[in-house]
This record gives sequence, structure tokens and C-alpha cells, in this order.
Amino acid sequence: MKENKHRVYAQLHLIIKSTRSSLKLYECPSSAFFIMGTPRPPRGKLPLSVILVLVCGLAFFALLYTEISSFSSKFRFKPCAKRKAAKKPVSGGTNVQASAFNYAADDRFEFDPEECSLVDGKWIFNSSIKPLYSDRTCPYLDRQVSCVKNGRLDSEYMHWEWQPDDCFLPRFNPEIALRKLQGKRLMFIGDSLQRGQWQSFVCLVESVIPEGKKSIKRGRVHTVFRAKEYNATIEFYWAPFLVESNTDLHIITDPKKRILRVDSVEKHAQNWIGVDILVFNTYVWWMSGLRINSLWGSFANGEEGYEELDASVSYRIGLKTWANWVDSNIDPNKTRVFFTTMSPTHQRSADWGHEEGIKCFNETKPVMKKRHWGTGSDKQIMGVVKGVIHRMKTPVILLNITQLSEYRIDAHSSIHTESGGRLLTDDEKADPLHHADCIHWCLPGVPDTWNQIFYSHL
Repeated sequence: MKENKHRVYAQLHLIIKSTRSSLKLYECPSSAFFIMGTPRPPRGKLPLSVILVLVCGLAFFALLYTEISSFSSKFRFKPCAKRKAAKKPVSGGTNVQASAFNYAADDRFEFDPEECSLVDGKWIFNSSIKPLYSDRTCPYLDRQVSCVKNGRLDSEYMHWEWQPDDCFLPRFNPEIALRKLQGKRLMFIGDSLQRGQWQSFVCLVESVIPEGKKSIKRGRVHTVFRAKEYNATIEFYWAPFLVESNTDLHIITDPKKRILRVDSVEKHAQNWIGVDILVFNTYVWWMSGLRINSLWGSFANGEEGYEELDASVSYRIGLKTWANWVDSNIDPNKTRVFFTTMSPTHQRSADWGHEEGIKCFNETKPVMKKRHWGTGSDKQIMGVVKGVIHRMKTPVILLNITQLSEYRIDAHSSIHTESGGRLLTDDEKADPLHHADCIHWCLPGVPDTWNQIFYSHL
């Protein structure tokens, strides 16, 4: 404030000085006013009242300008301060595509969830980066995502890192992550893609936990990994629609026979009470057809009461049911709530310009076209998620992983997976059109980046 006052006084002094100078014109010889025949005004000084009005008016505008400038500077330059404070992240190696990268000239700032957009960025290849685990060292991975074990020979898909345009995304540190979870329950809730994110998180931290101080209890619906030394649990709860359905336990493969209770979430939600950190997702199961059988009321009333609704309409009703439960039952002072946005599917190679390709089969590099968006990500559904969460009274942190995952056509399980509880046969591998899995992701892989973003919020 002192600097502002000094600046105002200095400006006021200049104004008075310049005003006095201009007034001397009235005392100049008459020739000073004989321009182009203009008659000379009468000699003498301006009245004192006029001078005071002029000076005070100019002083007021000078003060106003200074205060506006001061106010603007308090807010406009906040990100710049962060950029100055940004430090070179520990990368563990040199970027092979940008070996001449100059961190000193980089104006990205340290990660701040309120200022940094993780949607805008690019995948950078770095061969020196090694994943914190492998499908041979982590015993908690399903065969569905254990691509190397299942015969995948290329490994480049493990060495791409997401680089936001605005900020540095911090590396995942297992020790810090576990300290953040000290004495807490973390639960991932949703479908098989959410189970992949859960497996990724467990594998990212389990290697720093001594043998005998970690355990896992598996269940059909609820699985719990325990880090005893930290008195923490990392859990997964199976609820592919979040709301109740007739295909929650006994999977119905024919989408036309699936029925959703879009107004009921209590059966699942009673298992979410008392959890410190909840991470939800639901998307791909809703995309099995254009219309979904949606039921109000109990299954005990029979299946005659369902209606066929457009998938996006049914999704909106189901998500509102979930949101209402969260708002009615979650105390934001005790529980943090996250929602992972939709994971893209890459079923149509024409989306990224490979007209002769077969889905994601044999893809080895990400899409480099900025803002690529394929048919496997439904923007209408994305809008539903944002709209419902925006209207909730409980704060929900959106883990927006959709755009960055859209580029990664190279990182799916493809033919290096299982189906129906068994690995693909050689004949099935030779028929990627019908058997390549372009929904789920190899681990280690893209879900590790999702957890890197989640870790940044912790």
C-alpha cells in the first residue's frame, strides 16, 4: 500500500507541475495566441476554482487507475508466481524425443488442481522411464491385463508419459501415497476398467511394503488389499452400473436381457459408508446398445414394469440416483469423492485414419493429432456426467482421463488377454476382428497415469 501511495503522490506532483506549466500560456505574449488568425484571449490567470477542479479531477483519475492496476496485479499474476517456483521434475532419464528440452525456458508450473488443465497436453516417449512394477513382479494383476505374460513382445507402450501443457504432473511416489492413506480406507467402485485402476494402484504401492505386512482378501463383489504397517486398505467394489441391475453378479451376456433399477443404489451403497476416499466410475456397460431396459421399483414385482429408454436418458437417471445418495449420506468433512470419466474404447481404426486396420490390433504408437476424439467416447454421456456433478452439493473431484486416453490406441490388451476365464487360443489370436480387446488396458500402462493424476490430488 505504501508503494501505491508514493506512486499516487508522484503522479499528483507531475499533474500539478504540468498544470502550472500550461497555465503560463495565459501570461505569454499575444503572439503565442495568434495562430491562423485566432484572436487573442484576455490576459490573466484562470480562476482558482477552475484550477482546483482540474487538479482534483486529474488526481482522482490517477488514484483510480493506480488502485485498479494494483487490484489486477494481485490476481492476474498468480500463475506466473507458480511458474517461477516450478522445478524440474525427477524424470529418471532423458526424453529421447526431446533431448534438447530446456527446463530453464519451460514456463509450466507445479501441479495445482485448481489451475492446471490435465486435458491439454501430449504423450512424450521416454525409454529411460521404467514402470514401478511389471505383470511378473506384481502378484495382484488379472490375466486379462497381463499383456507381457500373455505374449506381447513390444514394450514401447509402457514408456510414454503424459505431459500437460500448463504444469508438471508429479511422479507417483509409493511411500508418499501410503502416508497419505495412513489409517484410511480407499475404495474404487465401478466396472472392470475401475478394477484395472484399482489393480494399478495396488501394484504401484505394494513393492515398498515388506512381506508379511500386506494381505489381500478377494471376493466376487468386494476385494480388500491391506497395508498393515499403515493401517490402510485399498479396496475394489464391483458395481458396473453403480445402480442395481439383474447382471451385477450373474453376468448376462445378452444386453437385451439386462434390466437396470435406475432408481435404486442402496444395495451397493450400504458398503460405501464409512470409507474415507471413494473413487467411482461407470460408462462402458451403458454403451452396449442404443436403448436400455430401465425399471422403477423392485425386481420382486416382476420384470413387466421396465421401459426401454435411450442409453443417455437411462444413464442420466441412474447417475442422478447415485448423486442423490452421495448428497444425502456423505459428509465432505470426513469423505472425499472422486469420479473417473469414461475410458475410451478403440473399436474403429478409421477413427484415427487407419482405414485398413483392425480395431486397435497391431497399433504400437499413440495418435499424435491434437484433440483426437473417436467414436468410442460419447460426448453426450460426458456432458451428463459434468451436468449432474456440477449440480451436486457434495464436492466431487472429476478425474478427467478421457482425452489423454483417447490417444492411446497402442496400449489396449488386444489379443494378449483372456476371454471367458481362459487365454485366447492361437486361432482366436489370428482373428483380431472378433477377439481383440480394445476396451481394457495392459498393465503396467495407461491406468498408471490415471493414478498419477489421482495421486496428485491426494
